[in-house]
Amino acid sequence: MNSPTEASAAGQAVYSKRILSIYDLWVLGISNSLIWKCRTKTILNWMNQSLTANHLDVGVGTGYYLDHCAFPDSNVRLGLLDLNPNSLAAAASRASRYTPETYQADILQPLPDQPQGFDSVSLNYLLHCLPGDLSSKSTLFDHLNQWLNPGAIISGSTILAEGIPRSLPARKLMHFYNQKKIFTNSADSRDELLSQLQSRYTDVDLKVTGCVALFRARYTPSTTN
Repeated sequence: MNSPTEASAAGQAVYSKRILSIYDLWVLGISNSLIWKCRTKTILNWMNQSLTANHLDVGVGTGYYLDHCAFPDSNVRLGLLDLNPNSLAAAASRASRYTPETYQADILQPLPDQPQGFDSVSLNYLLHCLPGDLSSKSTLFDHLNQWLNPGAIISGSTILAEGIPRSLPARKLMHFYNQKKIFTNSADSRDELLSQLQSRYTDVDLKVTGCVALFRARYTPSTTN
């Protein structure tokens, strides 16, 4: 485990075992469909398009996506990376059929050496939970790149606040989450996310559904900074 910042530690502390027990119902079942206007099935389908059998999931939540995704091979190497031990335990249990490797670390800090790289990585609903603006928290991509093989695919989803149409319930819930430091996304925009991805990766694809940005890119070391 690396040394988490105070802000990172505070941001992940909300994910207690009790909160995780209702996460799938409230976030994946209700909020995604009715408030953020991007169905969980849409995010899962996006993730499925980028999976390899040598995969790392970062910000693992409850492990829902890993439990329901379609890996292209039955022989899967799966890594789980999260700062929160409750999330790691929940996801590892849910994906136990893959005998996952678990890594407890702050993604905003340099990661320990990884002798065997990954060919794909997913980051669902992680960015909007991290402290800082998109420019500062996008350093996570630089840290992640050290764990990726050349040509690896990065995919994920994040909730935006700037430059997108938001319903009144979405604005109110987002404001509440930002006040409570559950979210830090009040300045997160599609254009800034796109800029951060394009400065590091090739084959960048980004689309917005409701309040949610779905993104995909390829790690090509010779062309990245």
